[in-house]
Amino acid sequence: MADLFEDKADDWDERPVPTQISTGVVGALRRTLTFEPDWTVMDFGAGTGLLSGAIAPDVDKIFAVDISQAMLARLVEKPALAGKVEAFCQDIMHTPLDRKVDLVVSAMALHHVEDTAALMKTLFEHLEPGGRIALADLDREEGDFHPPGAEGVFHHGFDREALGEVIARAGFGETRFVTATEVHKEDKAYPVFLVTARKPS
Repeated sequence: MADLFEDKADDWDERPVPTQISTGVVGALRRTLTFEPDWTVMDFGAGTGLLSGAIAPDVDKIFAVDISQAMLARLVEKPALAGKVEAFCQDIMHTPLDRKVDLVVSAMALHHVEDTAALMKTLFEHLEPGGRIALADLDREEGDFHPPGAEGVFHHGFDREALGEVIARAGFGETRFVTATEVHKEDKAYPVFLVTARKPS
């Protein structure tokens, strides 16, 4: 499988849009969840670790999952994540992790997964009873957020109500949406939501 982020990894952390999104999502996470120091967390679509790096001090362990080896290589180089974050370059929908987590976080990875329903079921199976998801992505947009012909983009954002129904069908309850941030590109605003939900105990 081609690494679609290989040419983006080196300067990803310096790009304004990923930085703005991660800052907004982290703020929304902190307003929405109370992190517990004994939690094990999966960062789905972890990239270079912008999200993992922000929450690592508040939890016990993070499993950083991504299918881009180049992005994960940048993540594991960060001294602040040493001993705290373990990287997995694999598609968990086909090769699940052999462990459960208390929380799954994600920022801007959902639109790269074609089968959203299958993904939600996969995340559900990776959670301990009572575990939570906290997933951020674009609200439905007209298809101009990414450059024309961008590879690996299967969804132009998501309708919140429709996504909530997919999450419920996977078995989750207590679904809640908030607006995490708003990205401005070329005089256009793109809202980014954070959806949280809980696996029954």
